[in-house]
Amino acid sequence: MSAMRAFIHQPHPSRVIFGAGALQQLSAEVERLGARRALVLATPEQRGAADAVAALLGGRAAGVYARAVMHVPVEVAREARTEAARLGADCAVAVGGGSTTGLAKAIALESALPIIAVPTTYAGSEVTPIWGLTEGGVKKTGRDARVLPRTVIYDPELTLGLPLAMTVTSAFNAIAHAAEGLYAPDVNPVIALMAEEGIRASAAALPPLLRDGRDLAARSDALYGAWLCGTVLGAITMGLHHKLCHTLGGTFNLPHADTHTVVLPHALAYNAAAAPQAMARVARAQGVAEADAADPLAAARALHGLAQQLGAPTSLARLGMPAEGLDRAADLAVSAPYPNPRPLERAALRALLQRAYDGSAPAA
Repeated sequence: MSAMRAFIHQPHPSRVIFGAGALQQLSAEVERLGARRALVLATPEQRGAADAVAALLGGRAAGVYARAVMHVPVEVAREARTEAARLGADCAVAVGGGSTTGLAKAIALESALPIIAVPTTYAGSEVTPIWGLTEGGVKKTGRDARVLPRTVIYDPELTLGLPLAMTVTSAFNAIAHAAEGLYAPDVNPVIALMAEEGIRASAAALPPLLRDGRDLAARSDALYGAWLCGTVLGAITMGLHHKLCHTLGGTFNLPHADTHTVVLPHALAYNAAAAPQAMARVARAQGVAEADAADPLAAARALHGLAQQLGAPTSLARLGMPAEGLDRAADLAVSAPYPNPRPLERAALRALLQRAYDGSAPAA
């Protein structure tokens, strides 16, 4: 038996409250932070949910700002910071998915305003210190402890109305966090366990939700998986998959979770031969038989097949990606080096993007 390699594990100190009906603890959590005026954040589409949360907070609600959008444009972030200051907010409550959590983080990045996250999707951003801002068509990301939400309230009842299409792509987004974690240079045994379990829970939740979108047990599994997968993302260095998705999303304004869903099988196939043990774990977490999981491409093929089974997008063209942008995306992908199991080869990346654009099966 080989000796375990050395590692560092630094947990992020978020308080997690999980369970059906957990939203009822929100006022107590705001009070626990010592806050008195909470600004409730949401997207325009979730204004109703934000208003309901503000009503639940009563006198502790400073107001509602429901203008969060994908990829956090710097202009929206500036406007939200100004509104928080105008209202005298001393904390932010982010109700929604990654766009809303991202906006809360953009506010906290400069003001250090504490965040309580109330996820209604499976984005996972709520348990990471990672922020992202888009300016001039370029998405920049970074890590800062100030943006990590102090408390996360996971209430699966809040996800019961999430449309199936968004449910599937949001869960694939979560799976992507964990899959990349398994071959990250800074993965450790604890994070690897969380990654495999997160993939298992997320993937297993989807077929039941295809039959009944209001299956609370399956919704709970998906939210549990999202928590684990997001925690993995917050602990590791991102590789090819996330860099490609940030490039495609920030430069071509493609929908975030949908882009993750399309790209993930192809990014895993690109790295398959260079990270066979990670791929075996991704395959095993999806229920692939042990003998079949030994094939490095099994993980990528299983995910591609699951997306097809669930009616999820499998083509960048379907998302509105311009064909003439593929060369630029390949150039951007190799312009800034980052850790990845397989070296970044421009021609191979261009071929990967073409397969993802066409909706072809993943290939090495």
